[in-house]
Amino acid sequence: MSEQRPGRLAALTALTAGATAAGTARLAYSALNRRPPGGVKTWSRTNHRGEPVTLLEGPAVAVGAIAGVLAQAGVRAVGSGQRRTTRKGFSHRADAAMIVAAVGAAAFGAYDDLAGSGDRRGFRGHLGALRHGEVTTGAVKLGGIGVTGILSAVATGGPAADIIINAGLVAGGANLLNLFDLRPGRAIKVAVAIGAPGAIGTAAPVAAALALLPEDLGERAMLGDAGANALGALLGARAAALPRPARVALLAGIAGLTAASEKISFTKVIERTPALHWLDMLGRRPANPAPDLAPPDE
Repeated sequence: MSEQRPGRLAALTALTAGATAAGTARLAYSALNRRPPGGVKTWSRTNHRGEPVTLLEGPAVAVGAIAGVLAQAGVRAVGSGQRRTTRKGFSHRADAAMIVAAVGAAAFGAYDDLAGSGDRRGFRGHLGALRHGEVTTGAVKLGGIGVTGILSAVATGGPAADIIINAGLVAGGANLLNLFDLRPGRAIKVAVAIGAPGAIGTAAPVAAALALLPEDLGERAMLGDAGANALGALLGARAAALPRPARVALLAGIAGLTAASEKISFTKVIERTPALHWLDMLGRRPANPAPDLAPPDE
């Protein structure tokens, strides 16, 4: 019985975290839509079809994910008799690191969502603006999420090398997932694909995102920077539980994809790859029909 207890506790923790995250995300989304901070227009944007969508999905997902992490911390505290568990990746330090990552990334992402103009994009755009003395909201967000990554990594603990790697995973994960938030449901699908292998530890962010996937696919709402950055940062913080070689490889992959995004359109790559295009369109509204080019009847 004692040998089965850790596995049962892990399963109970994941179920509690997932249910709490999903339920809280839905409640937060409903509450925010009833009384949007600053009014409806503050959170309204135009999507790729030219139709209005709300950015309130992002804060709701972040709140749900944080609630799920707090719930899993509570279950583990009770299940371990208020003692810190020694299994790597399942400690209160790991929970604290995820919360720091989510709060910081969501806050700086929301700042860019609400105050940014969108004129400058990517590292090249924001760094280019800095060279000309212009501090963009995107640059502030990048710096803020960088600091968030460091604080999250410090909360996780470990040698200096691990802190550097883990900080990169949090900040890099936040930025990378945001690069996929260009079409309905895409960023959430990527988050689920990344989080599924470690479902025990990623239940909170994955469940919070899935709870609002119908709104995203239905093109009524979008994650925005607040939601996408928070999800990516949470998954990055959770990756701190992996062995160092795996984390180094993961960080290298994140850096490579981020660098590639400066010159390559992820959307074009997805559209030209049949399997990726099928997954990308799964659950989405059909693309706008091609215009009728036939000559009018005379």
